[in-house]
Amino acid sequence: MTPNKEDYLKIIFELGGTEHKVTNKQIMNSLQISAPSVSEMMTKLLKDDYIVHVPYKGVQLTEKGENKASILVRKHRLWEVFLVKKLEFPWNEVHEEAEVLEHVTSRELANKLDKFLDYPKTCPHGGVIPSDHGQFPEKNNLSLVHFGKLKEIRIKRVLDDKELLDYLSSLEIKVGQVYTVKEYGIYEGPITLEHDRKEKQISYKAASNIFVEEI
Repeated sequence: MTPNKEDYLKIIFELGGTEHKVTNKQIMNSLQISAPSVSEMMTKLLKDDYIVHVPYKGVQLTEKGENKASILVRKHRLWEVFLVKKLEFPWNEVHEEAEVLEHVTSRELANKLDKFLDYPKTCPHGGVIPSDHGQFPEKNNLSLVHFGKLKEIRIKRVLDDKELLDYLSSLEIKVGQVYTVKEYGIYEGPITLEHDRKEKQISYKAASNIFVEEI
């Protein structure tokens, strides 16, 4: 299992691949890589029994892939908590550091880190931290693009992507905040949100990777 394969498994996991199909386009946009590269890796993961593929619908993690991905995500999210809470990193600057650390973290070290942090439930980006046994009671919230105008929503989780996190940080948008959806731009245009009587516009691409709940 190479770090490159591990990154693909994690992104499928983050995009909801434990419960529904994830398309190559979603993976391509999230990892910012070419379509042929995604197709090539999907073939490898399929051969190794980490995913199943349904034509014209996408891929989904198998039990084997789910177990592997949850272990990786656990290590990654624990390191993100440590970097933010103990070393005071900004939430948008921990992904790349955690990406390096997760690949060299043993199960024993992850468990000790979990205890040291007093068993956190979520990472700074709202993602549930899987247990040592791979359990992850993470609710599959819909992305912001699936809600109608004048809906009141709370941001529950954002995709763990450096570019997205920098973008949201610049707009001062945080996990846990409540917004009213004011307007949807036509042809996948920007989405206008309101918070504390102030309006902010978010690109459609970013909104696709922001997961919310209606309140």
